[in-house]
Amino acid sequence: MLETSNQRFIDNIFVELCGRLNDAGVSVARGSLSFMVEHPQWRGARMLWSRGLEEAEFTTYAYGLENSPEYRNSPIYQIHSGAPEIRFRLDAPPIEGESSIYTDLRAEGLTEYCAWPLLHTFGKRHVLTFSSDRPGGFTDAEIELLRTLVPAISLVSEIRLKNRIARTLLETYVGPHASQAILDGATRRGSGTTVGAAILICDLRDFTHISDMWPRDDVIELLNAYFDAMSEPIEKFGGEILKFMGDGLLAIFPLSDPDACSNLITAIEEAQVHLEALNATNIERGHEPLGYGIGVHVGDVMYGNIGSKSRLDFTVIGPAVNIASRLESLTKTIKRPVLMSETFVEMAGPIRNFENIGAQTLRGLDTPINVFALPVSQAQ
Repeated sequence: MLETSNQRFIDNIFVELCGRLNDAGVSVARGSLSFMVEHPQWRGARMLWSRGLEEAEFTTYAYGLENSPEYRNSPIYQIHSGAPEIRFRLDAPPIEGESSIYTDLRAEGLTEYCAWPLLHTFGKRHVLTFSSDRPGGFTDAEIELLRTLVPAISLVSEIRLKNRIARTLLETYVGPHASQAILDGATRRGSGTTVGAAILICDLRDFTHISDMWPRDDVIELLNAYFDAMSEPIEKFGGEILKFMGDGLLAIFPLSDPDACSNLITAIEEAQVHLEALNATNIERGHEPLGYGIGVHVGDVMYGNIGSKSRLDFTVIGPAVNIASRLESLTKTIKRPVLMSETFVEMAGPIRNFENIGAQTLRGLDTPINVFALPVSQAQ
């Protein structure tokens, strides 16, 4: 009997199942699980096993696939549309207009294709397929055995898929590190820990004017493109975006990475290249180029749950965050897009030729602090 209670991932369970079917003499040469998933980038995902593979192969499908002719002419679409079972002999001559799936499987030397719906709660239908390479296809006994497995695979896959969706949604809305902390049990208000981090706060300039003057859909497109330009380099170089705040964002680079400060600056420089390209596109469309301000500081922050009894926000707070925010605001008057505290520059070391702006008084602080900027050649 296949033990699944201690196996977290459905693809591992499926690979073991297919292997055991082969060991029992069942002529399964290929199997797949196709799921419709809740993901910001993907509409669907497929886990594919073929005889000889020790791990499943993953394929993701973008939004819009459900409208394609290939999908509409596929057995997957038939199952999604309500078909209880599909059996298709591949060792027979091709049929005019048949699905490209059958053409591909026939080219692999497979002889029969079968598909069943995996019925999850709330009417969700996913797809299980098996293909045979036995001359003449599956035997009746093999088909009956595979049919009996469908309810168990439905149950086991739903549990794992819901776990994966929960993790994906958390990662989408709070980031990978915060989501892991929440899944590990950090759900009580006030729970958290103190961590050292380089802090980046970014804000878009004149967004109120843009949102008043531009059509709504154009504003949304602009914001998404702006956040892509900023976010991708931050995540690429080890930063974690904790929240989007209207037209701004808050990110940290944990000091557990000795290169955190250098990585933060590299992320900013790459983001600026992306923003230049975005501005070139905006200018071609007759829009003004986007301005922005970035404040950078380093220090200890409280990393955890803040909020009401029933609604929490997993974020960072502390004086270090406030200073980064004040530096971002200062960019408006200093007219430099990236400002950093002396504390950050000292910790970053001689990695860049920062420009000393001099002592500046920040709102809420009694003592002025020395402020540095990226040289103009690096900040444009």
